[in-house]
Amino acid sequence: MPDIYIRTTGRAGRITLTRPQALNAMTYDMCLGIDTAMRNWREDDAVDLVILDAEGDKAFCAGGDIAELYETGTKGDYHYGRRFWRDEYRLNALIHEYPKPVVSFLQGFTMGGGVGIGCHGSHRVVCDSSRISMPEVGIGLVPDVGGSLMLAQAPGRLGEYLALTAHRMGPNDAILVGFADHYIPQDQWSDLIDMLESAGDAALVDTHARPAPTGDLRGQEAEIDRLFEGDTLGDILAHLRAQGSDLARQALKTMSRHSPLSMACGVEILHRLRTALPTIRAALELEYRFTARAMEHGDFLEGIRAQIIDKDRSPRWQYPDMEVPADAVARMLQPLDQEGLTFEEETT
Repeated sequence: MPDIYIRTTGRAGRITLTRPQALNAMTYDMCLGIDTAMRNWREDDAVDLVILDAEGDKAFCAGGDIAELYETGTKGDYHYGRRFWRDEYRLNALIHEYPKPVVSFLQGFTMGGGVGIGCHGSHRVVCDSSRISMPEVGIGLVPDVGGSLMLAQAPGRLGEYLALTAHRMGPNDAILVGFADHYIPQDQWSDLIDMLESAGDAALVDTHARPAPTGDLRGQEAEIDRLFEGDTLGDILAHLRAQGSDLARQALKTMSRHSPLSMACGVEILHRLRTALPTIRAALELEYRFTARAMEHGDFLEGIRAQIIDKDRSPRWQYPDMEVPADAVARMLQPLDQEGLTFEEETT
């Protein structure tokens, strides 16, 4: 199909994103194509592992293609968006729970929807150009595609920091936080993929891994833990405003551009996942409660208008003073009853 190249080579199922001119942003058809291929290969004894990669140097996948989401949503049609997110989240769970190794090669930008397909596999490879982030609060969503699970399981309060600031992680930081596993220089990827196709042995990834260059977050963990501690967005804002450090000032400046409702709900999702037994399905179900309501009751359409359509970078968010009432968070995250996210197949 256009935009994606799916085939079997040797012992490997191969999925290559082929939209480098669009930073390999994932369309709904691409999502469905990946889902079908992976379900077929799951039962195919001739396929030992799956390899996910992408054309171009700038991005593995810079997110989901949101043009049609905006077009349908502004016409009052929320069904398409809910269907897109529902099927995308089911694919995220499929990759996370896959019974065979899934090796992903994540050069350049891996953001949003790219995290959903690239960061749930068993062997996630990064290189010098890798920049991984969850920037959803900037367009009126919450960190989704199962990203909330990785953020909730990150050391200390790094999850809150990354969710609220959309900080871009280099290779070392991505490994520290749990969005990647191995650093391998990109000039070695082609030979490694050839070996994986021939042998069908994902252990080859481990033997090729090298120490990642020094990152930004390891030296800031203690300060981030202090600044981003708290049960609510309000708690975190109070800590940041009380501190005069460069990190606190920069975080506040960045967060002032993001949707307050999305940030408050993102913090609540992380805390709910930490107080239960966190699973990919629990994370996706919580995320879907928000995204299913994001067009009609959230800031999503306004965020896309300001960032992508009009590009005025002046979104008119709900709660511009960043004082988000607890009941507003509760409404966005209450169960959806019959409309909630379901998973058609249970893990065997």
